[in-house]
Amino acid sequence: MIYFDNAATTFPKPKRVEMAMLRAITRYGANPGRAAHNLAMETAGEVYKCREAVAELFNVKEPENVVFCLNTTHAINLAVKGILRRGDHVIISDLEHNAVLRPIHALAQAGLISYCIAQTFDDDELTLRSIARLIRPNTRLITITHASNAFGISLPIEKIADFAYSQGILLLVDAAQTAGLLDIDMSKACIDFLCMPGHKSLYGPMGTGVLITPLGSALGTIIEGGTGSFSADFCMPSVMPDRLECGTSNVPGILGLGAGVSFVTENTPRKIYDHSMRIGVQIFSALRRMPNVELYTNSFEMGKHLPVIAFNISGMHSEEAAALLNERGFALRAGIQCSPLAHQKMGTQKTGTVRISIGAFNNPRQADMLCHAIGRL
Repeated sequence: MIYFDNAATTFPKPKRVEMAMLRAITRYGANPGRAAHNLAMETAGEVYKCREAVAELFNVKEPENVVFCLNTTHAINLAVKGILRRGDHVIISDLEHNAVLRPIHALAQAGLISYCIAQTFDDDELTLRSIARLIRPNTRLITITHASNAFGISLPIEKIADFAYSQGILLLVDAAQTAGLLDIDMSKACIDFLCMPGHKSLYGPMGTGVLITPLGSALGTIIEGGTGSFSADFCMPSVMPDRLECGTSNVPGILGLGAGVSFVTENTPRKIYDHSMRIGVQIFSALRRMPNVELYTNSFEMGKHLPVIAFNISGMHSEEAAALLNERGFALRAGIQCSPLAHQKMGTQKTGTVRISIGAFNNPRQADMLCHAIGRL
């Protein structure tokens, strides 16, 4: 099987991730922060090293502001439901994944908040104006994807962050597709909440995610429980990351994530992005020459797109095309990809699309084989 579904989760994982998770099970088997014996303290130390590695990759000065979660969805829910109050207004984009849309929509359905959907454009200034037109006196949060998981279109996060800061509005960035692939500097960008998975471009295992925020102590909690600290207090502690991390930590997952982060740091996001995009250009150029293949972006450019290509074959539903390619040995994603807003924007909500997403371990020969198989279809 040739794997081109890296936007869902990267595969294969670096060998060091496997070894780190095995070491967690065989060597660091105690609960971190739950006892004073040596094994618990050593395990806590290993978890903290992973926290420091994530902080370093995203230029976060305080590792305590790095919160380990289950996934991006968990991180977004912690931030959104922790910061919003009754009567607040939120702006999201027309490219959002359900991880953003559904929690915001649920709060609106409950009558707690309201929200608007900003249209996005190829022109950054038009996107900014679209957001600006939706601002109300009670707008508290802009929640926006760094890049579309369905179509690979990236948004001008730095400009949006500067604009939000100038308006006194908080910004949450869904970096599910970009963390580990594009450079994100939390010390320079005015991002209040950065949410990401461990299992995508950080090359860690599934069941891991990260929320980075300097505002954690001010968040209301949606999960309460044991922290190993301030145990006599009936309320959750205010200190980070304890306030947002309760219950026993996923030590094998976190150590695996730390190993994935070390792989990304060593190879650098820029090199991984350049490698993936070169293969993407190869595939995009080949598909563009096929008369019965429909593409959904006019170009495939470094800096404007991710290594994600959406296409359809004339007269064929996306799921049928993906199933036929699966029979030929290719793993692709078909359908709506949990992004109904993006598909409504592109007019593909009925058929969905076939998505090719490229990772660090794909190579030009695999790309040639895929293009040949699509051409035969």
